Amino acid sequence: MTLYMIGIGLNDEKDITLKGLEAVKKASYVFLENYTSKLQVPVEKLQSFYGKKIVLADRNMVEKKADIILDKAVENEVAFLVVGDVFGATTHTDLFLRAKEKKIKVNIINNASILNSIGIVGLELYKFGKTTSLPYPEDNFKPETAYDVIKSNQEAGLHTLVLLDIKPDRNMTVNEAIKILLEIEHKRKEKVFTKDVKIVGCARIGGDYKIKYGTASELEKEDFGEPLHCIIIPGKLHFVEEEVLETWK
Repeated sequence: MTLYMIGIGLNDEKDITLKGLEAVKKASYVFLENYTSKLQVPVEKLQSFYGKKIVLADRNMVEKKADIILDKAVENEVAFLVVGDVFGATTHTDLFLRAKEKKIKVNIINNASILNSIGIVGLELYKFGKTTSLPYPEDNFKPETAYDVIKSNQEAGLHTLVLLDIKPDRNMTVNEAIKILLEIEHKRKEKVFTKDVKIVGCARIGGDYKIKYGTASELEKEDFGEPLHCIIIPGKLHFVEEEVLETWK
C-alpha cells in the first residue's frame, strides 16, 4: 500500500498540514519518530486531534527494526510522523530507501523545520554555513566538532546554527551549550567562542519563541525557559541583519 512520511511542524498538534492530516486520518497505523526532536505538547494531544492511536518509534525501532513499520506498509496505509520536516535527519532517508527496496509506495508530505524557521531571527538563510549539533559531554566522549564547525564557518563569514542535545530525561539549554563551548575554548585557545563573542540564543522556535542577542557571557545568565533551545553564532553581517539583531538585545 503506502508509507506516508509526514512532517508535523515544530510546535503543537495543529502544525500538521491539511494534506498531512488527511493522510493520518486514513492510515491504519501511525508511528511518531520521537528521538531526533520533540514537539512542545504531549503526544496525547496529537492522538486526540488526529483521532488515532500513535506508536512511539525510538531510535532502535527506526534504525534497527524498521521492518516493524515497513512490513505493515506492504498491505496497509501507514503514517510515519516526523517533528519538523521529513528529512531533517539522515535516518529518515534510510527509511525512505528501505521502503523503496521493498517496493512500497512512499508519499512525502513536507512541513517547516528548524532549518528554515530560524529565519525569524533575521539572518539571511543563504548565509548559513554547515549546521552542527552539540552533544552532552560524557566521561569517554567529549567531541569538539561543533567548535570546529563554528571556526570553519567564521573563516568563511557564514552564520552557524548549533542544534542542542536531546536526551530522554533532559534537553540541553542555551546556558549549558555556552558553558560547554567556553570549556572547549579554554582548552583550544583559538578565539572561536570566547565570552565576548556575539551570539543568538533561541528557544521554542515555531511556537512561543524567545530570542536574545548578546555576548556569550550575557546570555549564559539568561533564562530561556522550556525546550527546545538552539544557538546561532553570526558570521559577517549585512547592515540589515545588524539592525534586526539589535531588536533582540
